[in-house]
Amino acid sequence: MEPLLPGATIGVLGSGQLGRMLAFAAHRMGYRIAVYSPGSDTPAGGAADLEMDAQYEDEDALARFAGVVDVVTVEFENIPSSALELLERSVPVRPGPAALHITQNRRREKEFLARHGLPHARAIHLNDPAELDRALAAIGTPAVLKTAGFGYDGKGQLMIAGNDDRAAAAAQAEAGPCVLEEFVEFEREVSVLVARTPDGEMATCGPIENRHAKHVLDLSTVPARLATDAAQEARDLARDVAVSLELVGLACVEMFVTAGGGLLVNEIAPRPHNSGHLTIEACVASQFEQQLRSVCGLPLAGMEFVRPAAMANLLGDLWHDGEPDWTAALRIPGVALHLYGKERARPGRKMGHITALADTPEAAARRALEARAALGAANSLGSGGLASPRT
Repeated sequence: MEPLLPGATIGVLGSGQLGRMLAFAAHRMGYRIAVYSPGSDTPAGGAADLEMDAQYEDEDALARFAGVVDVVTVEFENIPSSALELLERSVPVRPGPAALHITQNRRREKEFLARHGLPHARAIHLNDPAELDRALAAIGTPAVLKTAGFGYDGKGQLMIAGNDDRAAAAAQAEAGPCVLEEFVEFEREVSVLVARTPDGEMATCGPIENRHAKHVLDLSTVPARLATDAAQEARDLARDVAVSLELVGLACVEMFVTAGGGLLVNEIAPRPHNSGHLTIEACVASQFEQQLRSVCGLPLAGMEFVRPAAMANLLGDLWHDGEPDWTAALRIPGVALHLYGKERARPGRKMGHITALADTPEAAARRALEARAALGAANSLGSGGLASPRT
């Protein structure tokens, strides 16, 4: 196929910070961005050339959107399949409806991994709450019960350590289809970004080492603390996932590194990922540029790390006592600030991130955390407090 060249319009489904950062990368390369989501004055819409406020079920609005864009990509995966299929009649959708259909549901994702022989934690699918006891007997405890659909940042996940957790688990199973997974004792969690073009060219970035707090990503560092062979194995596994998924676009493959050094695929996100934000400063081409290149059919760039880096999330808790002290954070050498243009801060809401570069990943992590602490001390995950409006 012929590549889409600068001057083309990229359609983005979703309007959060991932779409905003894609718009910045696209404008730098001479592309236009059109955003479609139920909402206006959104983070991505504020950076786009066109913002369309409509529901994903609105077929007339989708048809109008298809008429003004040259290709469609996504900034989150929970888009109704019907919307993707309708758009695909008129313009390329990358990643395609099939890839998104698999990754937006944990059951389908686990079945995909098993079908293609990709390593993952043992799981049992529950369609009826009456199946919970049988599944727990087979999996054992501790185990993790996850809702089949619409899960991210730890939402819809429940740890079952023993009988005291059975009532909560039964209530979650009663609410809808679930997946019960064995609990994995892992040394660390890593992620690998993989981009794939329509003609099958691929590039990877990582592994990136991730630390979470209360199920939300808190800190990412590169290079990850992995032996050279293990790091290459993680990149190869991400490539295998992309090929099996017939991916066109960018995806993040999250993995557990087990105590024995093995790798298990935890989740697949067919879009840019929070852990990849550090690529804006740390790589020649960011994850957003790679997303753009892959969906437009352009040659992919290398994604080697120019310097060790760390990324620390900034949550809405930081605004608890008023406007953060940006000056104090930016006095620290090697620190870059990214804010997402969200109008209101709420506890737990991702409002931005800080990236720090240094000579080692450990030094970069110290700088990122020092800069975040300098902002005003209320940014610990789950610290609570009332949201205050941004100025």
